[in-house]
Amino acid sequence: MNNRTTDTDESVSPVRLAEHKAFSRAFQPLFNEGMALVDETATYLDGEGRQSARELPKSIATLYAAESMRLTTRLMQVASWLLLQRAVNEGDMSRSQVEAEKRKVRLDSHVASRETENYGALPEAFRDLAERAKLLERRIALLDRELYGNDMVRTEREQANPVGEQINLLKTAFDR
Repeated sequence: MNNRTTDTDESVSPVRLAEHKAFSRAFQPLFNEGMALVDETATYLDGEGRQSARELPKSIATLYAAESMRLTTRLMQVASWLLLQRAVNEGDMSRSQVEAEKRKVRLDSHVASRETENYGALPEAFRDLAERAKLLERRIALLDRELYGNDMVRTEREQANPVGEQINLLKTAFDR
């Protein structure tokens, strides 16, 4: 008698690599990378970045301020997602609780900063951090969609109201 399982056997389920990455020890390197980038960016913006910004022409300094706000917002969202995922991994929250909370997290910043006029005039170290943050955000967004589906689709009204979105981000950050 053949004990091999066939493709039509209903007891067989495919291995979901995203779940393995998110719900196992394989998650820790991603978590560490994200939190290290948050820390590195904070250190840069409070030190070398602050000094570099003072030396920029006014028009470039304004761009730097706007881009640094985008960068910190992006990293806040990434860190929030990572912390939620760690909470479910450690049993501090159920998957359904995380799914409800993660609705507040936005991993969908589509702003193409590099294409902004004068972006190349920003300090190289800053541009490097911004690019690494965008790449990390994309990786996490892909993982999120694989794990939880594409429930992050926003309505046209939400997309058209950037001020409201920033207010919601602040509420998320300071709500306890």
